[in-house]
Amino acid sequence: MPDISRELIAASSRPLILSILAEGESYGYAIIQRVGELTGGRLRWTEGMLYPVLHKLEQEDAIVAEWKQPAGERKRKYYRLKSHGRAALAKQREDWTAVDAALNQLWKGTQPCFS
Repeated sequence: MPDISRELIAASSRPLILSILAEGESYGYAIIQRVGELTGGRLRWTEGMLYPVLHKLEQEDAIVAEWKQPAGERKRKYYRLKSHGRAALAKQREDWTAVDAALNQLWKGTQPCFS
């Protein structure tokens, strides 16, 4: 299967990050790994793509970051969802559900094209 387009990766970054952080706090590399796991490796993120979105979410007060050093591990910046982030996630979920429903209606009965 081909990789997912850059445009779709960019468009889906906010809802994916917010959803992953709704599962619990996490750090950058773990977020990248989780996205790969959730998409069967089709959606490939880089640090250069992830961190600007995390910083933007911090500026919007949707998430908060804190440096931590778990026992026996190196120091990492952990991110967690704030109440504003939970509201943003609810809005993202609503928007993406509407888009998904529309596409499913349009594509109902057609075979997907994978080339």
